[in-house]
Amino acid sequence: MSNKKDVPIVAQSSETTDWVSRFADEVIEESERRAPGKPVVVASGLSPSGPIHLGNLREVMTPHLVADEIRRRGHVVRHVLSWDDYDRYRKVPNGVPGVDESWAEHIGKPLTSVPAPAGSPHPNWAEHFKAAMIASLAELGVEYEGISQTAQYTAGVYRDQVLFAMKHRADIDAILDQYRTKKAPAKKQNQKPVDEAELDDAEGSGAAAEDDGSSGSAGYFPYKPYCGDCGKDFTTVTSYDDETTELTYTCTVCAFSETVRLKDFNRGKLVWKVDWPMRWAYEGVIFEPSGVDHSSPGSSFQVGGQIVGIFGGKQPIGPMYAFVGISGMAKMSSSKGGVPTAADALQIMEPQLLRWLYARRRPNQSFKIAFDQEIQRLYDEWDKLAAKVADGSALPADVAAYTRAVGTAAGALPTTPRPLPYRTLASVADITAGAADQTLRILRDLDPTDPLTSLDEARPRLDRAESWINTQVPADQRTIVRAEPDVDLLKSLDDAGRESLRLLLDGLDSHWSLDGLSDLVYGVPKVQAGFPADATPKELPPEIKTAQRTFFALLYQLLVGRDTGPRLPTLLLAVGEERVRVLLGE
Repeated sequence: MSNKKDVPIVAQSSETTDWVSRFADEVIEESERRAPGKPVVVASGLSPSGPIHLGNLREVMTPHLVADEIRRRGHVVRHVLSWDDYDRYRKVPNGVPGVDESWAEHIGKPLTSVPAPAGSPHPNWAEHFKAAMIASLAELGVEYEGISQTAQYTAGVYRDQVLFAMKHRADIDAILDQYRTKKAPAKKQNQKPVDEAELDDAEGSGAAAEDDGSSGSAGYFPYKPYCGDCGKDFTTVTSYDDETTELTYTCTVCAFSETVRLKDFNRGKLVWKVDWPMRWAYEGVIFEPSGVDHSSPGSSFQVGGQIVGIFGGKQPIGPMYAFVGISGMAKMSSSKGGVPTAADALQIMEPQLLRWLYARRRPNQSFKIAFDQEIQRLYDEWDKLAAKVADGSALPADVAAYTRAVGTAAGALPTTPRPLPYRTLASVADITAGAADQTLRILRDLDPTDPLTSLDEARPRLDRAESWINTQVPADQRTIVRAEPDVDLLKSLDDAGRESLRLLLDGLDSHWSLDGLSDLVYGVPKVQAGFPADATPKELPPEIKTAQRTFFALLYQLLVGRDTGPRLPTLLLAVGEERVRVLLGE
């Protein structure tokens, strides 16, 4: 089916087809085989059990990028995002503001029945953590169809599937039983510790008891009621009648027991390892990725591939995706607290850059997202790629990743009109502490031939750089310009030191721009050594580099009181010519 919409197609050649296009080819072919004439269905699933971190974002971005490529080709696509908000509340996550150990009393309840953190405007725990992700996905241009599993189950949408699973519980149990005696792979010596979320899926057989369903004297049941008294899922089904659908359960926490007719009862759900494949069949999912933890024996994805057949469906095509890390941090775990979310990343980087990080790496490749100084190098790389795409020199696969980053089938994402270098903006934000008038003065002087007339031209990149400085750079690494000249240091200089400052001061007027000052500060040691200021490195002896480092350290000491700091041309522009002259002893 075509949506008859003019959308950009990412140009490819057979040798350079990127991973997104390859999956799109496969998904379209499989969809036409399974469900000809119907929309292509891709899926993601997120549990709002705590902050939804940047590792979880890969669960959404991988199918989004594939779905978007399919849309670009004119097909109708449903990207189903299941909010697993009817899952049980398993533990109190660390590091969540407004949450303390008193939340432990809610363990076992559905996430939508747990109170939101103190001070939250949202009605419950699940909605609190969904809200930030929903806002981030909108900013990232991700088009999806959100489905609350609480709404689905409590409205009886899956009633037929629940009754069917109960009727075929012996078949389901037989599949699960193949894996119950299997053990997870032994942890290698010196292996980095996995996060708690991964351990939860890997412990024991890989088919955790809470995912399997309950087996007792009455047999195996793939359905778990939430208690009618305490609201928790510490329940055991003690009897079930297939004809009448009468189900009796007992709660092991409060000892409450009741008998219900399952055909009319909506306060419970299928256990996870049955629930997931049921939804594959119900939604007709063609493509859904899963984390690398699902490669273990008895994992939900592996077991689901067999159980889905009971429901008359097929397992989706789905790559295993690797973990996402953060520069300077251990592998992310939402249960350990303090892990960055998509909202955190979008405070310090534009959506295009974050999309690019997910688009340029194959799902099975791990990568890191920079919250430290590495973000400056990352932005440099991004800007160089943009220039290569513009002049036609970028490789086709790089062009594809760039195209997927800057927009979707629906159009281009909002962008910064004047994308000045991120490291320059960060340095300016550092020095000016966000003062708008000073920031505009400095940015205007960067290129006198085409001066910036408004800070809006540099936004939102400027705002992201300011946020990075304010939230990610430690106070002891911030730049504070001296209030008064360092008289003692100026007096202690030898003739060569005083000459270097004179050469710099003499050249300020004629070099007052970013490029000009760069030429000047690098040129002073060359001139002192008897070489032209524009001499190239090949024309200079190795000791010139040493002289330049010594000169730079002197300038940093006189301007900010330490041996290093922001790039000197940016620092000089930020301090201003008049103050530079004072601090350098003129």
